[in-house]
Amino acid sequence: MASEGFCLAGDEIADQFYAQRHGATKGVQCIKGSARERKLRRKCDKRAVCQVFRDQTSRRQDAVDRAVQEIGPSAIGFVGDAADLEDHRRLADTVKSRFGGLDIYVANAGIINLTTSAEVTPAEYDRHFAINTRGVFFGVQTIAPLIRDGGNIIVTSSLAATKVLPDHTVYAGSKAATAAFAKNWAIEFKSRRIRVNILSPGPVETEILAKLGVSEAERPAFEDYMASLIPAGRLGRPEELARAALFLASDAGSFVNGIELHVDGGMTLA
Repeated sequence: MASEGFCLAGDEIADQFYAQRHGATKGVQCIKGSARERKLRRKCDKRAVCQVFRDQTSRRQDAVDRAVQEIGPSAIGFVGDAADLEDHRRLADTVKSRFGGLDIYVANAGIINLTTSAEVTPAEYDRHFAINTRGVFFGVQTIAPLIRDGGNIIVTSSLAATKVLPDHTVYAGSKAATAAFAKNWAIEFKSRRIRVNILSPGPVETEILAKLGVSEAERPAFEDYMASLIPAGRLGRPEELARAALFLASDAGSFVNGIELHVDGGMTLA
């Protein structure tokens, strides 16, 4: 079983990132995944303080620590379980007590276990929906009161939510639900001018391939096969997803609300 992140990389538990802005006049304040974190940090105004929180299993504390060190002294890390509602409350309490509020929330929860519907166990089904769907819903519910008016939320869905792919049934259903949440939230939060958008990645060049059982020896052939399914003729790169998230989170996307942005090289259409 592998996890999907913004860069389609991570551990079994989903990632979530949060951010805090202090008097910034430009730039964005929240991003997820190492490529996105670096890009965000470069884009922040000098007066902005970028705070990034990562939700991971305790086994990934080292990855959290490296991300925080890489971003710089303005970042802090948080370790938890996206399926555990108490962890969401604990994180919200931390944000409130330390920063008072936040501007951007990226709900990027996901695990994936590819199997046919006939082989899906109740435990696998429950695990997918506990993290991919329930974790996203209650994460937003818990943090929403702390998001400042005029802030925004990005929900990471998936190409699989709109394109039928082999052995993706349960995963696709769990991700399609989060896209539906986001569209409803875009209306629910309109009085607070909080924008809510959906980012749906396609296949990306990351370590997730190994977690899906693709060996180093098999990787070139696998990537060639995947590239043949994508009109762009190649897999995506993490920094390309970073730029898409940056657009949605920044003033460049200030009139964009309730959309699903497919960053998949056209694979949705193929």
